[in-house]
Amino acid sequence: MPIGGAYSVDKYYRLRHGLQWFESEQPDEGIKAYVEAQLDKVNWSVDVVLSHTVPIEAEPVWAFIPGLDQSTVDKSTEKWLQHIHDNLDFSEWYAGHYHVESEECGIRIMFEDYDEICEEE
Repeated sequence: MPIGGAYSVDKYYRLRHGLQWFESEQPDEGIKAYVEAQLDKVNWSVDVVLSHTVPIEAEPVWAFIPGLDQSTVDKSTEKWLQHIHDNLDFSEWYAGHYHVESEECGIRIMFEDYDEICEEE
C-alpha cells in the first residue's frame, strides 16, 4: 500500500527564496478517504506499506533539525498515519522523509539503504 506525502519543514524558506513548493505535498481529505476506502476493500490487512513519512509515534525525534520550531510543522499527515497504523494489520512498513536510517515502532525508515521487498523464492 503506497501512501505518499509529508510536510516540508523548509516550506517558508522555499517560499521566501522563490523556490518550488507544492501545496499538494500532503494528502488532502480526498486522498485520505481514497486510501481508507482501499484499505476497507482488503479488510485493513496488507503485506507492505510504503509511506513517505511515518505515524506520529514513530517519528525519529532525535533526527529533527536543531533549532527548528516544531510548533510550525504541520503534523496532520503523521497523525492520520497513526490512525492507519493503529488499525492496520501489516507485515512490513517502510518510509523515508527523515534522511536517516532507523527503525521506530516496527517501521523501517530508510535513507541511503535499500531492501528487497518481494524476494523471489
